Amino acid sequence: MRAVTIRSLVPDDWETWRDLRLRSLADAPDSFGSTSAREQCFSEADWRDRLMATPVVAFVDGTPAAMGGAFHGGEEWAHIIAMWTAPQFRRMGLSRMVLDELVRQIRGQGRRVVLDVTRGNAAARTAYERYGFVATGRAEPVREGSGLLVDEMVLPD
Repeated sequence: MRAVTIRSLVPDDWETWRDLRLRSLADAPDSFGSTSAREQCFSEADWRDRLMATPVVAFVDGTPAAMGGAFHGGEEWAHIIAMWTAPQFRRMGLSRMVLDELVRQIRGQGRRVVLDVTRGNAAARTAYERYGFVATGRAEPVREGSGLLVDEMVLPD
């Protein structure tokens, strides 16, 4: 049996976050609001700043395997971002464990939980719907200049 640990990262964990994030952008470039080319240029200070939000990583036998984060939008809500699981660790329930921790932290702060899912990413949409997220009907481009759209989803209270 494999040992799974879910842990919030701190700024000194910036290399772990950077490595997972760059892997995620290479693996699923249409799923994120940023690009590999953009984030490869980030400095250590940029990566440390990224960890001031709510970064959570799942480790399998000590290896970083899945990630997710959240940024706060004012006092009322937090937006889940950067959800990804390395291909060799998929179907182990890691994304749900990461999501559980993110939702626990966000709700513990009294905030609403929101996320975006790329249209056409049926696996992610299904996973979020099973978790309880519902589409709000709002959509926007995944990033500036992209023809791909993301649909906003919210987790009801």
